[in-house]
Amino acid sequence: MTTAPTVVDALALATAVVDDLVVATARDTHQAIARRTHGLVRRGVGPAARPAEVLHRGIAATAYGAVGLSFRGASLGLARLGEAGVGPALEDGPRGRFVNAAVNGLIGEEIRRERPRLAIEMGVRHDGRDVPLTPAGIARAFPEATGRIVVFLHGLCENEAYWNRHRDRLGSTYGETLAARGWTPVYLRANTGLPLRENGVVLASLMQQLVDAWPGEVTRIALVGHSLGGLVVRASSAVVAEGDGPAPWTRLVSDVVTLGTPHLGSWFAVGADHASRTLARAPEVAAFGRIIDRQAPGIHDLIEGLAHDVPPLPHARYRLVSATLTRSARHPLAQAIGDLLVTPRSAVGRDRHGTDLFPGAEVLHLARTDHFGLLNHPDVHTALARWLA
Repeated sequence: MTTAPTVVDALALATAVVDDLVVATARDTHQAIARRTHGLVRRGVGPAARPAEVLHRGIAATAYGAVGLSFRGASLGLARLGEAGVGPALEDGPRGRFVNAAVNGLIGEEIRRERPRLAIEMGVRHDGRDVPLTPAGIARAFPEATGRIVVFLHGLCENEAYWNRHRDRLGSTYGETLAARGWTPVYLRANTGLPLRENGVVLASLMQQLVDAWPGEVTRIALVGHSLGGLVVRASSAVVAEGDGPAPWTRLVSDVVTLGTPHLGSWFAVGADHASRTLARAPEVAAFGRIIDRQAPGIHDLIEGLAHDVPPLPHARYRLVSATLTRSARHPLAQAIGDLLVTPRSAVGRDRHGTDLFPGAEVLHLARTDHFGLLNHPDVHTALARWLA
């Protein structure tokens, strides 16, 4: 019997979400509106309105209860089928891996707690599969391993396949560009819905295991993170700083490259947080606020990013890449929304109050580029070839 998650497991989760979010939200919104309406009617006609109110509430409760019970029953039945191994494996195709990564990014901690079969664990990936962090497993996945390793970590709700974006148009990926220059690209996949610092602990441990199992001596490591991935990379450095001393693998890190990373937080996450608080004040829309507030800790961590309590590795060179939809990073629109998710100031760790998280770091700005355009951009190819020469 397989323990791998199947498509049926995903259907069980989807059914539960429909009950928990759609049905519950409709019910709570309906009840809030009804309470206000019945209250107004009672003021006008007095106790005579009471029978109609009781009847309405009874019918609504029965209807919502029946619908909710149906979805919960279906979810339970599908979950049992999934546990029995019924259905194709979710991870067998790119679409399934895309869905699993997205859902883990949105409610990763909840999935780990309530549906562990669907929970993603951070790991090295090759051809859509986890690579065992053993000498034999690493040797099979990287038969032409060199002493220089460049590690790629994706952003929120993404997986390792996102680094292939626009490959058909550009003819290459960052990993392929660097492989031609003697580097061995290593792609990671993480549950981006978990807290940043927890993912940092896991990354620090994984990196040491990778170095220990690597065929031959590792002479240099470069870390490349897109969006939230850059914060996880920094969080792993915090783990090292809080320990008894630098871990062996960190001494090998020569370069850290972040692409559209919200070092000072994402305006989008801040806006979502404000929206949930605002909606919570009105009973008629409070349920929608709870949907927003249900987001995973990894998303909440994007509200503030990582500040001075997570210092850069003192011996590593930091390269910070930002993007804006406009031609100039100083354009008012660029200052407001940046690449749609991250402003240029946050992406380089500098704000108007004098904050500079990375003194001396090299900064690259990409004009007329959105957040996901950073995953494969000609100017970044050129810059990486120079930075990691």
